Amino acid sequence: MDMHTVVDGEGAKRGLERVVVGDGRASGVTASDVLAVARAGARVELSEEAVAALGAAREIVEALAAKPDPVYGVSTGFGALATRHISPELRAQLQRNIVRSHAAGMGPRVEREVVRALMFLRLKTVCSGRTGVRPEVAQTMADLLNAGITPVVHEYGSLGCSGDLAPLSHCALALMGEGDAEGPDGVVRPAAELLAAHGIQPVELREKEGLALLNGTDGMLGMLVMALADLDTLYRSADITAALSLEALLGTDRVLAPELHAIRPHPGQAASAANMLAVLKGSGLTGHHQDDAPRVQDAYSVRCAPQVAGAGRDTMAHARLVADRELASAVDNPVVLPDGRVESNGNFHGAPVAYVLDFLAIAAADLGSIAERRTDRLLDKNRSHGLPPFLADDPGVDSGLMIAQYTQAALVSELKRLAVPASADSIPSSAMQEDHVSMGWSAARKLRTAVDNLTRVLAVELYAATRAVELREGLTPAPATRAVIDAVREAGVQGPGPDRFLAPDLAAADAFVRDGRLLAAVETVTGPLQ
Repeated sequence: MDMHTVVDGEGAKRGLERVVVGDGRASGVTASDVLAVARAGARVELSEEAVAALGAAREIVEALAAKPDPVYGVSTGFGALATRHISPELRAQLQRNIVRSHAAGMGPRVEREVVRALMFLRLKTVCSGRTGVRPEVAQTMADLLNAGITPVVHEYGSLGCSGDLAPLSHCALALMGEGDAEGPDGVVRPAAELLAAHGIQPVELREKEGLALLNGTDGMLGMLVMALADLDTLYRSADITAALSLEALLGTDRVLAPELHAIRPHPGQAASAANMLAVLKGSGLTGHHQDDAPRVQDAYSVRCAPQVAGAGRDTMAHARLVADRELASAVDNPVVLPDGRVESNGNFHGAPVAYVLDFLAIAAADLGSIAERRTDRLLDKNRSHGLPPFLADDPGVDSGLMIAQYTQAALVSELKRLAVPASADSIPSSAMQEDHVSMGWSAARKLRTAVDNLTRVLAVELYAATRAVELREGLTPAPATRAVIDAVREAGVQGPGPDRFLAPDLAAADAFVRDGRLLAAVETVTGPLQ
């Protein structure tokens, strides 16, 4: 049985899913599983196959521990201290000590969903039968997730090599009944109190177990999976806002014709063009580029929207491939191989994940940049083809959306700073034993900020484009555009009129994009977008 998401009878009544951890090969793990546990609070269960795989690997570790020969992580120190052979009576202390000493994070707490994702992904690897952890430790990990106990994990502490060490250490500390954690009520308490309140016995770590709980790319991978889910919605939302801006600028939709995109066969580009064309179907505003102020071609920010968004979509496709491979991996050092050998390796290096996290931040910055250029064009009377300056009601008396565009520009500038690759950096640690690191955790953290900011940038474009379309009196927008305008007004985003306090409108537009209502409004007319 692979790991999969199911709904049982009682769970179905409550609307809760459960994720079953499967067959000892770490196969069949999907992004949907991660999202179900991290965001939807799905329960986690260990299958009989997983328990058997855990037991078999543990027997191998215990057999090695009984031998006089030193084995890294089982009977030695760690990192630059791996040359010391640890006597049997000190090995439990060694495992406790590595967790305590490595739980050295600093800064603000990271989000609950990030911690749940990394806990779940570490459990997935533990259950692969490649780590040598006892079944009862894995069950306790599942118990914490199911109880809604979320260890306090800090922003700083991972270099993305030897895994996300400090973040995972804070989670392992909670398993031991130490450190702080957030309960299901959102209140932070000592982990020992929370475990006792839920009838969970703290674990006593044995040979290799402390190390096995720390040594993975789980934090950066969890954030990659969640970013991809969010960006999937945002890229389709960007196709919508681009189409609305094209419509408001009286542009031509002829550049979106499938035959034009077929001769440059990038799949993301074709999908974006098809989405824009679907949104614009039936518009009475497109095709007026030869009217009062004739123009042969629309500006690049309008005409090349599918090429830019499409390149981002194709970057996402590559990132999904990397995420799927990492989801199918068992990352630990050392690992228990099927033939019984326990071998050191370098699979904990986060480079594959770090690179795509940075790629996505670059693509997000460019998507935000082109959206801001379209917004600025809507507000400039010299380039908007008949719209009032700043879409103001009484220009001069009213400033319209002038400063909304300032806010959008500030967000885009921040997106560009966030696009600087974290993975291009490396800083040595552990007395030069760990002399090259991935910085994947940092790449993931800044991508989360980039995704947030991109949402806000698209919200400002939506705000400007819907107002601009409504100012085109006498012309009928596309049915999909009309559906967006009706839905966004119902959501509390006001239309054209005299100046007013804009922050609430912008916040409402942000929420409208962020929770998928923009996409849902369009798809009531167009059907599912690509």
